[in-house]
Amino acid sequence: MPQICLIATGGTIASRLDADGRDVVAIVSGAALRATLHDPLEGIEISIDEFCNVGSSAIDLPLAFDLAKRIAGHLANPACDGVVVTHGTDTMEESAWMADLLVASDKPVVFTGAQKSADTPDTDGPRNLAEAIRIAASPAARGLGVMIAFEQDFHAARDVTKTHTSRVDTFRSSEHGKLGEVDGERVLVHRKPLLRKSYAPEHIEMDVELIKMVMGASDRAIRFAAASGAKAIVLEAFGRGNTTPIVTKAVEELAASGLPVIVTSRCPEGRVKPIYGNGGGKDLARAGAIFAGDLTGIKARILASVLLGLGLDREQIRAEFSLLGG
Repeated sequence: MPQICLIATGGTIASRLDADGRDVVAIVSGAALRATLHDPLEGIEISIDEFCNVGSSAIDLPLAFDLAKRIAGHLANPACDGVVVTHGTDTMEESAWMADLLVASDKPVVFTGAQKSADTPDTDGPRNLAEAIRIAASPAARGLGVMIAFEQDFHAARDVTKTHTSRVDTFRSSEHGKLGEVDGERVLVHRKPLLRKSYAPEHIEMDVELIKMVMGASDRAIRFAAASGAKAIVLEAFGRGNTTPIVTKAVEELAASGLPVIVTSRCPEGRVKPIYGNGGGKDLARAGAIFAGDLTGIKARILASVLLGLGLDREQIRAEFSLLGG
């Protein structure tokens, strides 16, 4: 009989109206979530770990790091065949990617949640939870890394993103596509992720800033981030990886000082590549900026926090981004 550990962290799946009937808050336990499953899931044994009970907008890098370590601890138990994590959707992809970078086991780890609270008549939580448990218990899901399961589909933590504020099918993997789907009791795998590597830092670097480029962006944000102690800065740049001339000049100065500046794109699909001069990506690359392939800004920030926690220098960080950025 497969044994699955359910780690509960809160989120919409664990939320309902408070006693005053005004605010939706995370108050439902993992045990209560298990009891509401539409599908009895015969033949799968489920244990509960009440890790925390918060909205995922309150989850920060240290808590996500602790969650990844908790997942690894459960998977180290030979009796545990897989882990399911219930989590709010706001930062689910960040926690899942953190876990993917830190958990070395080939046992399945599946994050899931809901877009509709537990007291909504058509809540999507129980269905998503049942499907996540099926995936975690399936031998076919071994070696796929950390996943997010929503609305019958499951996705690689590296590639997935929340695409809609309220739709129940919010999680998509854009150009890469989903890993597979759940069809009743069947878990169907369509592809396997290749860009994976695990790390074992004793801590992570929390002070990594993410700055988005907009038309006419000034250098105030990037210079303030550096002056206030940021250990790395991730830029969500235009298109292929371009910034405004004044930001490019700031990057040249900051990179010369040794600060890692990582370039991603604000576009939802595609890779960054240094092509343009006149203050564009070519100038950023010449200055020493690190190009992050097709990683999104938020995924690049998580990876940078892990790599800095390992004590890697800028060129070592560049090599890891080259590997995982594709």
